[in-house]
Amino acid sequence: MPAHSRVPDIGDALPRSGGSISRALGRGVLGLLGWRIEGTLPNVAKAVVIVAPHTSNWDFVIGIAAKFALGLRAAWLGKNTLFRGPLGPVMRWLGGIPVDRSKPHDVVAQTVARFAGSERLVLGISPEGTRKAVARWRMGFYHIACGAAVPIVPVAFDWSRHALVIGPPLVPSDDPDADLAALAACFAPARGRRGELTSPPR
Repeated sequence: MPAHSRVPDIGDALPRSGGSISRALGRGVLGLLGWRIEGTLPNVAKAVVIVAPHTSNWDFVIGIAAKFALGLRAAWLGKNTLFRGPLGPVMRWLGGIPVDRSKPHDVVAQTVARFAGSERLVLGISPEGTRKAVARWRMGFYHIACGAAVPIVPVAFDWSRHALVIGPPLVPSDDPDADLAALAACFAPARGRRGELTSPPR
């Protein structure tokens, strides 16, 4: 099997979905696009996965292909406009959860409640919240992880190497600045498809 087609196994505590056909499809898409997955997801039943830098719609394609390739049942938060019209059911089937960005506190509280009511839940979030350059990350992902008492797993989209890099999990502490600095170090080498839009996690 070509090196770029190799996909790490996931632990039995993680939520799973799909079968051999969907995994093969995911691996095929990653291989066709020349992408690979580096690192291993922690074997936990619940986690917040933050993915960055997010500078292109292609990030979504790569992320969904990786989800299929891993056989991972993962949900993700997306702006509610993505779920309107005929694409809505497809987005939900792919794990999407619509959110109203005008009410961030409600989103955090509802997502923490979703974690509390789930035996297994891996939730993907883009901390930038947009493909445009931003001055700083939105901290909703951190408040969700703290409220739900789950680890944060950094996953970098490094277009300079066509690699999805899974970093070490971080359990939020009582020092948010130190936590954010540790997460920033995981993303520092990564460059988005549009490098000029890569946002620092200040």
